Amino acid sequence: MTQTSAIEVEHLSHRYGARPALEDVSFSVSAGEIFGLLGPNGGGKTTLFRVLSTLLVPTEGQARVFGDDVVRRPLAARRRIGVVFQSQSLDRKLTAVENLRHQGHLYGLRGAPLRERSREMLARVGLAERAHEPVERLSGGLRRRVELAKGLLHHPDLLLLDEPSSGLDAGARRDLRLYLSRLRDTEGVTVLLTTHLLDEAQACDRLAILDRGRLLAMGSPDSLRKRIGGDVVVLETQDPESLCEEIRKRFGGEPSVLDGRVRIERAQGHKFVTDLVEAFPGRIDAVSVAKPTLEDVFIQQTGHRFWEEERDQERGKAP
Repeated sequence: MTQTSAIEVEHLSHRYGARPALEDVSFSVSAGEIFGLLGPNGGGKTTLFRVLSTLLVPTEGQARVFGDDVVRRPLAARRRIGVVFQSQSLDRKLTAVENLRHQGHLYGLRGAPLRERSREMLARVGLAERAHEPVERLSGGLRRRVELAKGLLHHPDLLLLDEPSSGLDAGARRDLRLYLSRLRDTEGVTVLLTTHLLDEAQACDRLAILDRGRLLAMGSPDSLRKRIGGDVVVLETQDPESLCEEIRKRFGGEPSVLDGRVRIERAQGHKFVTDLVEAFPGRIDAVSVAKPTLEDVFIQQTGHRFWEEERDQERGKAP
């Protein structure tokens, strides 16, 4: 791994009792990029986030922030990190600027420098005119901006965001993505975020896809989608299992049954549909052809849908 890495993770594993939360995860994040950890709830994202933010000591492996080991040198690592947690950390009875003042005291900031930095950060996130308004009067999106201002108050080189779009509407999510891009482009701040939202993951420079503690795939959103190798064809039929097997025998490849429909990854899918309809007259009720998405990458790696994993966890089936 190069010296320009903001984050280095090597063979990281963690267990809660007998249950593995991370299994031999390795990756690096370059300085000045927006890197996403994408996966369903329970996939290992939050555990990894807690390790990187020095809140959790891993069972095995190493993690470094700008060369500082998060276990052996946690204080040095924390000086380079700004953290925005999924759950709100603001005092709702205090104003926005009062929340920043208390945050600044934790980093040794006082007096005029702290006042100036607080004004600067609130202006940067578009809250200069509401700096003295109690947080409880702000909308969810504006509170998220105050959280960002807190996380950036001490000039961190790395910003860690846990599910940053949680509770935000579409407009607020779009504003957040634009702000993170400006932060990267104008100040060179590295951003690592966890997300289970596919549109948020699409806006990252690179992604690591996690499921059940394992790193499944990594790369830019475009490069990950290109792994599909063509279009995604979905067929609705009365007997999907039988049709799937017959398609496999006749055309090869690896068709599968997902949610009661036959799913096929195929180059030039629109032409392949014609071959299918001619080969199985009257057996295909409906057909769709689409370019692959990040969820299709997840399906290719796991055999199930992104949201199916979360549903199974809620039912107590997933570890």
